[in-house]
Amino acid sequence: MDRMTTARGDFDLARFPEDPRDPLRAWDAADEYLLRHLDEREDGPVDLSGTVVVLGDRWGALATTLAARRPVHPPVQIGDSFLGQRATLANLERNGLDAGAVRLHTTRDAPPGRIDVLLVRVPKSLALLEDQLHRLAPSVHEGTVIVGAGMVTEIHTSTLKLFERLVGPTRTSLAVKKARLIFCSPAPGLPREADPWPRGYALPADAGVVSGLTVVNHAGVFSAERLDAGTRLLLRSLPARTGSGHVVDLGCGNGVIGLAAALAGDETEVTFIDESYQALASAEATFRANAPAGATARFVAADGLSGFPPGTADLVLNNPPFHTHRGRTDATAWRMFNGSRAALRRGGELWVVGNRHLGYHVKLRRLFGNCEVVASDPKFVVLRAVKR
Repeated sequence: MDRMTTARGDFDLARFPEDPRDPLRAWDAADEYLLRHLDEREDGPVDLSGTVVVLGDRWGALATTLAARRPVHPPVQIGDSFLGQRATLANLERNGLDAGAVRLHTTRDAPPGRIDVLLVRVPKSLALLEDQLHRLAPSVHEGTVIVGAGMVTEIHTSTLKLFERLVGPTRTSLAVKKARLIFCSPAPGLPREADPWPRGYALPADAGVVSGLTVVNHAGVFSAERLDAGTRLLLRSLPARTGSGHVVDLGCGNGVIGLAAALAGDETEVTFIDESYQALASAEATFRANAPAGATARFVAADGLSGFPPGTADLVLNNPPFHTHRGRTDATAWRMFNGSRAALRRGGELWVVGNRHLGYHVKLRRLFGNCEVVASDPKFVVLRAVKR
């Protein structure tokens, strides 16, 4: 946990789950720049008495700071991350604010009908920004104040063109501490384009049991245009299953791995888990488009397998991420592996695909006491660990 100093006071903030060994903070220079602009704008502080929407607030730094001002209407935080929402709730509590001080919306929820101030933390995914601007543009009006923020490396010409095309004329600030602001003036008369998301594509012929089926991707979900090589290797390696069993697609993304498990085994119960609401929507759409009539599955937003009933899973399939936003870390994979061991029955298996250089076999041997290489190519490796 670190303390962020602003003109309106100091705030104790942390990511979620909080890890004292994690050197990454819950805010950056772009958050500070945006908050400072709200108070120090040349024509006076931004009026926050109306409906304020914060899009892409990564760990709740913006929403917590705005809530501390005790506005007439609680700010609306729109985000794709379950962990980001949990971080916001934890940061509100540690700063003496009620959970209701911020209205939490996911990127799948309908936005407010009228937006008076729109603050945008530019996401890593341009596709997610495109989708969200399509959804939010009808709610802005001529007087809406729109300010985006990001690090210089996150704001590109394509970012500005997107604001221009979907919302209105756009300009940028000077860079401060490698951060930059985006100022957009709403043009309500702009023609409304159709949102191009979600998108679908046919899976290749070498994707195992799901070959030729259609996968659905909502904006911002990994592997939006084609099947990634690591997942393809895992799909070709999956074992045939008979009888009933509980399979977990952990970090499910668009759900293609869990779909393969559902199609490969009789009476298989599948749970899709991800911290991204866009991913869960994609997984459910992929499953509904391809699963047999009457097939059921669960779709759960969670921090990995936290809260999952221990000793109840027969197989966990996992393609873990090795970054959070722009920071590279193995902390997420480590939590997923620990959670998998707790969730599995004795004799249950964890199958993992990852880049060879990440050395996941070392962690799996330490946790499970065993690890087998099932398949490999020059870049990826599929590993199998059994709970003894």
